[in-house]
Amino acid sequence: MMATGGFALPTFRALLDQAQSNGNPVVGLFTQPDRVGRGHHRHLNPLKELALGHGIPVFQPEKANTPEAIASLAALIPDLCVVAAYGQILSPALLAVPRLGAINVHASILPKYRGAAPIQTAILCGETETGVTIFQIEPKLDAGPILAIARTPIGEQETAGELESRLAILGAELAVGVVEQLAEGTAEPIVQDSSRASRAPRLKKEDGRIDWNRSPRQIDCQVRAFQPWPLAYSTLVMREGKTERGNSPRSLRLIVLEVAPAEQRSSGGSAAPGTILAVDNKRLVVQAAGGALEISRLQPEGKRAMTAAEFLAGYPVRRSDRFEG
Repeated sequence: MMATGGFALPTFRALLDQAQSNGNPVVGLFTQPDRVGRGHHRHLNPLKELALGHGIPVFQPEKANTPEAIASLAALIPDLCVVAAYGQILSPALLAVPRLGAINVHASILPKYRGAAPIQTAILCGETETGVTIFQIEPKLDAGPILAIARTPIGEQETAGELESRLAILGAELAVGVVEQLAEGTAEPIVQDSSRASRAPRLKKEDGRIDWNRSPRQIDCQVRAFQPWPLAYSTLVMREGKTERGNSPRSLRLIVLEVAPAEQRSSGGSAAPGTILAVDNKRLVVQAAGGALEISRLQPEGKRAMTAAEFLAGYPVRRSDRFEG
């Protein structure tokens, strides 16, 4: 197994369970090196803990394609590598080590959304369906022949984190079936149609900035797609009172956690995108492109997450205050 992160954990567990019934053991785990977080605490790696608990050797090379790492893999004499969210591109030299090559558990319906962020990109693009694809790994990114696909609808209010948890379980069920087929020689690879391919590149923190010139639906998709990371955010400029120089603005960076299209529209349709349309009845309604959006949950920078009503009780937001980039 070559994997890192929670998405891979159900697949690893399923392979361990499968090994007990078919006698084909998991002979090693390659996972990313331990990382040190704030306070010099090492982040817990549940895959590593599970492997060590089963007496499985763990390898954590900084780069899997070095001669030393490839030699460690070859010493295990593996028949197959199962890869899930490993976070490294595997070289032809590494892929040549396992007798049956390597397969990947990928969280999209390939060839759509090749890349590091398929779950987030599917929600961001407003897809109503996604799934998991098991494919044979080739040097080109996520382009190898398909071995199995499972599909599932995307919930109207589902976040990327929630969807990832469901896809992880779906991928585990699919992976053990493919491993059995490869062991029995019954797998039937299907070449991908690269003309239909689309990309899902790695996310950056700045991707979370909300553009209020987008539609309410597009902003809703962004808010759900970027949870739990990088999170959608915007800067609220509030004008709290008068000074000798006129209005005194106060800027506040807010993480936006939950939104929904709103019935309310700006009077005469003249409000600029990002303008606060309503703060009454414990509601926070904002103008977007072609419609209004109600923010129901948000988080001021450095504070806890809260409802719009809780936020409005503590901050002097007024109509015509506005969100900016």
